Formats: sequence, structure tokens, C-alpha cells
Amino acid sequence: MELMVVIAILSLIAGIVLPRLPSTESAKLRDSARSLASAIRFIGDRAATTKTGYRLHLNITDSTTRVRQLSPSGEETAADDPFLSRRPIAEGITIEDVTIPQSGKISEGEVIIGFGPGGLQDFMIIHLKDGKNGHFTVTAYPSSGKVKVEKGYQEAAR
Repeated sequence: MELMVVIAILSLIAGIVLPRLPSTESAKLRDSARSLASAIRFIGDRAATTKTGYRLHLNITDSTTRVRQLSPSGEETAADDPFLSRRPIAEGITIEDVTIPQSGKISEGEVIIGFGPGGLQDFMIIHLKDGKNGHFTVTAYPSSGKVKVEKGYQEAAR
């Protein structure tokens, strides 16, 4: 009888807790959005403190990122910080589109985002998607250096 009571209590707890746990896919999406936002903030801060230019290459086709440092002559070289060489977007998470003022919404190819001595140079919105049509939006503001992560497909006002 005591064993049945314990099993009933554990079943009740599992029934309450399990539906509230995020699925691994949605957790990967959220973590990818946060990681990408952290990378954007870090690149902006690094560009401002070192007075060095950087470029963030977002390849929408294969959902990869690459950070390149600008030499004084303007040539791209490998970034010298190991944090900048890591992959912020997890496998299975895709970049759906990127919106920047000069080009509008871009949903294929490569987008290059510039960072100068003042930090991020252009406003941008990046939409990430998982395999179940879940979305997260990463919005970066050049004037303040703020990078916002929001659940869902958001069209942010500047």
C-alpha cells in the first residue's frame, strides 16, 4: 500500500514537471539565439576597446558564422581571440533571414555585418529557426550596443 502511494505521488510530480521542461530542440534554439547575441555584443565591445574593425559573416545558406578582423590596410584576417572562432549557432538551427537597412530582408547567401571603432555599424535583425518552426529573434542596435533576444518571429521597430 505504501509503495502504491509513493508511485502515485511520483507520477503526479512527473505529470506536473515534464510538460514544463523545454524540448531539446527549443532549448538549442534559445541557446543559439543567446550565444549569437553574446557574440555580437562581444565583437562590438572588442572593436570599440581595441579600435579595430571586425566583420561578422552570416552565411544564411548553411547557417554558419565567421568573424574576421580587419588589418590596418583593410584586409580581412583570422580573428585573434579564440571566443570569436567558436560556432554560436547549434547544429539543426538555421538562420531564416537577416534584415539590415541598406539591403532589406535577406534570406539566402551571405550577409556581412561591419563593426568599427564605434562598435556595431548598422541596425540588424536576425531570425533563427529550429526544425519545428520555432523562432527566436536577435535584434542589435548600433547606437547603444544593445542586443535583444526575443522568442518568436519579431519585426522590431528601430
